Amino acid sequence: MAYSKNPHLPKVRQEAARLVKIECWSTRKVARHLGYTQSAVVKWCKRDTMCGAHPIQTRSSKPKHHPKALSREIVSAIIRERAGRRRCAEHVYHALKNRGVTVSLSSVKRTLDRCHLRKKRSPWKRPHDYTPRPEAAFCGALLELDTIHIIAPDGSRIYVYTIIDLYSRFAYAEVVERISAERSAVFIRRAQKLAGFRFHMVQTDHGSEFSTRFTHRLLSLGIRHRHSRVRQKDDQAHIERFNRTIQEECFDRTTHTIHDFRMALKEYLPYYNNERTHMGINYQTPAQLIPSY
Repeated sequence: MAYSKNPHLPKVRQEAARLVKIECWSTRKVARHLGYTQSAVVKWCKRDTMCGAHPIQTRSSKPKHHPKALSREIVSAIIRERAGRRRCAEHVYHALKNRGVTVSLSSVKRTLDRCHLRKKRSPWKRPHDYTPRPEAAFCGALLELDTIHIIAPDGSRIYVYTIIDLYSRFAYAEVVERISAERSAVFIRRAQKLAGFRFHMVQTDHGSEFSTRFTHRLLSLGIRHRHSRVRQKDDQAHIERFNRTIQEECFDRTTHTIHDFRMALKEYLPYYNNERTHMGINYQTPAQLIPSY
């Protein structure tokens, strides 16, 4: 019988063996009953050792031998080289090549994979962003963007977009019901309009709302996008501090509803940008550092 990946076939084999060995049916009768050939039923009964008590699993179709398979000596040399210094597959390949062992790099990698000796990169790990971080020498040179997730008393989530300019400490925030790449780009457009100066680069973390789609939306607005470095928590220090400030001075003083948060922000943001002094800019207000604010 041809090889099959049918997940129910092991139970069919079990039922065939049970009918033959327990119910005393003939193999021909079982074949007609199940719709298989008699020779297949005979083979199943030979493989069964528990009188139909357990399913008979499908055997692997992988060939036992191959004419171009690596010899045991070469496989042992690959494993010894890998286990000795814990070097990567490329180093193992060149070390064997220098010793006169003829083997391809792909064969070395397949052997290490088969022996579970190769460390693979996690498919969920995001690539490192090599975009250089500019110096915040003027308004809009570099801004940090983030989101705050707040659990409402009824169990629902409230999201808050926050952004801060590193030079002037101008900040803006919006309360939304959902976050996405499109909503993030719309938030940036509104923040730039209210700020009164052009945004040159926006830095974010690796959240799904700041994905590649968000990057393309910013490029259409003439704004570059940079992700913070992996495991470098200080890259987003300014926006994280603003998130703490806005929660302590604004959100914690009102009820946790979207409507109340929006009303509180409408009063707090003008105070933050026009009246509240900041130690990081020599006790000035953001409005004093923005020429046309």
